[in-house]
Amino acid sequence: MGTSDARAIADGPSGVATPGLERADRAGLLRHMLLMRKAEERGLRLYKQGKIPGSFYDGRGQEAIPVGSSWALAPEDRMCILHRDLGAHFVRGVTPDRYLANYMGRSGGVTGGKDGNLHFGDPELGCVGMVSMLPDMALVAMGMALAFKQRGEARVAMTYFGEGSTANGQWHEAMNMAGVQELPVVFILENNGFAYSTPNDLEFAADPVDRASGYGFDGVHVDGNDVEAVFGAATEAVERARAGGGPTLIGCRTMRMNGHGAHDDHSYVPESELEAWGRRDPIERYRDRLAAEFGFSHDELGQIAAEVDAEIEAATEKALASPMPDPSLAFEGVYATESRRLGDGRAPWTRWSRDRDAERGHLRSRNGRSAGVTERSAA
Repeated sequence: MGTSDARAIADGPSGVATPGLERADRAGLLRHMLLMRKAEERGLRLYKQGKIPGSFYDGRGQEAIPVGSSWALAPEDRMCILHRDLGAHFVRGVTPDRYLANYMGRSGGVTGGKDGNLHFGDPELGCVGMVSMLPDMALVAMGMALAFKQRGEARVAMTYFGEGSTANGQWHEAMNMAGVQELPVVFILENNGFAYSTPNDLEFAADPVDRASGYGFDGVHVDGNDVEAVFGAATEAVERARAGGGPTLIGCRTMRMNGHGAHDDHSYVPESELEAWGRRDPIERYRDRLAAEFGFSHDELGQIAAEVDAEIEAATEKALASPMPDPSLAFEGVYATESRRLGDGRAPWTRWSRDRDAERGHLRSRNGRSAGVTERSAA
């Protein structure tokens, strides 16, 4: 779908029915999308104030994709998260103060000050650090899924990439291997219309999602600005992968509402496109839907927003108060000296924290083996 198709998409929520979501889940989905947007808005202000060096990268307009997809995972599943997917980090348990401190190169950041940018992942929360060569993360996720299958573990790996990545050789290698081995991996394609400044119609002749069938697995199109639609598609893909049904490629159509980075004026995107996509803002649409379809009052929605604002302000103060890293520790942790097992995150997901033991028992029964919590795993 080309960028001009934005006008053809109807405004307002899609009305996709999503089973398995309770009231607390819906409040959580809205809260995490707001948390991502407010944290990135605060980060952009810090950049313009000269407190963040280099550049700054955000995912304004794309919040529904990382939040809705990561909400479908179990704690023992694993994620390879990219730079416009901050919401997935938050769902796994990264806090906004650690995110802001990381961009400022402070010791309180996720990398402890070794990176002053976006190349971070918290192993304790089951998140692999980002590789700048974006298609390479598809290979890492595929490799983890291969390990899960070889060990007989009912676990799933998930990763993200833009449509520009689909022209790279590593992406095709990951798709091919995942299809041949029927691996438990979910590929999330975030088609935001532009590979930096190159529009879709100059990027490819055939939609990348349609290529999935060539690799022997399903490709699914979903409205990337509808958080429940993303959650529904991700849930189906995760359950299929966990049951041995192999990979899925989920194509999420969305729009990057800011430039590639803070240094990019975004002038190559027609104003009419941004106006059309602005009417489909994922947060505003979902807030309207919660009020119209799920009985959320304006006071409840306002309370969620107020709590997020307060959390971001407190996080900003904490990040600014974090000292710069100790130079004597510059080489500590740069090279691996031991095999660290990735953690399971803090599991804020209602559906998992509510009845996690029962769910694990269900998985053991369904797969006839452990649900993937073995002590021998390094992933």
